[in-house]
Amino acid sequence: MNLADILKDSNYKLSQFTAAEIEQLEQSITFKATKSGEVPYIVCLVRQKAIKLTPEEAIRQLYLQVLNKRLHYPFSRIQVEYGVNFGREVKRADIVVMDKDRLNTVYMIVELKKPKLKDGKDQNS
Repeated sequence: MNLADILKDSNYKLSQFTAAEIEQLEQSITFKATKSGEVPYIVCLVRQKAIKLTPEEAIRQLYLQVLNKRLHYPFSRIQVEYGVNFGREVKRADIVVMDKDRLNTVYMIVELKKPKLKDGKDQNS
């Protein structure tokens, strides 16, 4: 299975990723049998457990590859779905890179937003 098949019903694009990054992710896809058929899974690069491969998860895994391979952030400094305080609110950030000297301090936040459709509505609205 290729990522284009997984992303076909979403507005996510692969243009910011290299062919090698896409191919590496595609080669790591496995399938689990369910009542509704074969479902794609991938082992998360950070969590090291099998995760259902949704369009958002595919893009998250590609960004994790970019952070690690291109930008040289070690996976030990990266958290996925990490709770970040915004005043009184705690929001879950898709990807967080922690500071190298203060491991409990957020250094960078990567948010993967649902793409907007042409009419301006969220994809899942």
